[in-house]
Amino acid sequence: MTRLKARIAEQIEALGPIPVNEYMALCLFDPRDGYYTTREPFGADGDFVTAPEISQMFGELVAVWLYQAWLAIGRPLPVTIAEIGPGRGTLMKDMRRTLARLDATLAAAASFSMIETSARLREVQQRTLDAAASGIVWHETIDTLPRQPLLIVGNELFDAIPVRQFVRAGAGWRERMVGLDDDGALRFFAGAGSVDAGLLPEGADEAPQGAIVEVAPARAALMAAIAERLAGNSGAGLFIDYGHLRSGVGDTLQAVRRHDHEDVLANPGEADLTTHVDFAVLAAVARSHGLGAHMATQGEFLLGMGLLERAGRLGANADEAERERISDAVERLAGPQAMGDLFKVLAVLPAGVAVAPFAATG
Repeated sequence: MTRLKARIAEQIEALGPIPVNEYMALCLFDPRDGYYTTREPFGADGDFVTAPEISQMFGELVAVWLYQAWLAIGRPLPVTIAEIGPGRGTLMKDMRRTLARLDATLAAAASFSMIETSARLREVQQRTLDAAASGIVWHETIDTLPRQPLLIVGNELFDAIPVRQFVRAGAGWRERMVGLDDDGALRFFAGAGSVDAGLLPEGADEAPQGAIVEVAPARAALMAAIAERLAGNSGAGLFIDYGHLRSGVGDTLQAVRRHDHEDVLANPGEADLTTHVDFAVLAAVARSHGLGAHMATQGEFLLGMGLLERAGRLGANADEAERERISDAVERLAGPQAMGDLFKVLAVLPAGVAVAPFAATG
């Protein structure tokens, strides 16, 4: 039993069952034993590999999109270029290098920011960026970013923000809780709490007994804060995560440890807990602030941004082994059986502004 699991069990024994969002928050962010506060989960030696770690092409194409967005909103200067939830810092490193090649004036004049709550991960990011870290300012929240136009990126950000789950029970929905069974083991139970019917996805009324819906007020609140900043100061945002483009019913809570899935109650603090992101809800929040919101799969986005052409240029003077590595990266990033369909992209822009590969409407 992990140390955090023992502490959670003691808390439940003393105070009663806890909702799923509280369980997720403890597992991921507990100051003493939380997953993100005690380990570096990224890369081959960690528990999962993110797109920036697969290939430099990902960060390059994201940077190209940000540059196009900056042109489309009128080339404002000063401007802040920020990443929220920046992992090891690989994406920012690739973006800064690419932006410097695209427009040296922009790269020199822009303010670069990293939004990271973990002191340990900030140290990892500083090591990754090395010399490129010069001029980057770290923030704990978006609230302290400069009040000026903002270009912001979040990759695999929203999936780790805790959600509430509700179970269909009788004619209504009861909040899913983590409690203790008769043997003292962690188990899921249906609690007494209910959910506002207005938050349920379309079709929830027809869901069978025992079905689960996920409601993510913390995700909506973060998107609202970002959208308010973009609407008030101009700018654009690009958010990439695994999830779905339409709201629906289903349990997507999962634990990943050592590149494999495991029981979400098995090893609190030692496995990454995530749920799929409801992009339809995030898009609705952005639109409620008067912004345009455009969605696509990651495969559609990367291919539309020129992934194959970039891969061809990288492989032109490479040996056979390197060309094979580049080809494998393309398949992992954009292939429908890999990240291409599972991961989605949300672009947030001023209303009426179009930036390829997204259409002007959406």
